[in-house]
Amino acid sequence: MKTIILLLGAALLGGCAGTTPTYDARNGDAVRQARLAMTIDPGAGASGDAVAGLDGRAAHEAIVQYVGSFKAPPPVVNVINIGGAAGSGK
Repeated sequence: MKTIILLLGAALLGGCAGTTPTYDARNGDAVRQARLAMTIDPGAGASGDAVAGLDGRAAHEAIVQYVGSFKAPPPVVNVINIGGAAGSGK
């Protein structure tokens, strides 16, 4: 009886063994490759060069406009106008 219990226990513990093939070894490679493809200059933070394209005033105004866009959302527009006055010619 002890032998049967030991064999059954060994068989049950065998199900806990990791049987995943090499799927996990390359998990996330596509995301990492896509991120690297979108990065223009990975070492940009290490250099002391100025950023080309925006001066200080334009960058400040862009940030102010961006932050302000969340304070007052744009008005809701009713696109579907069934039975309304628009286009009825009255």
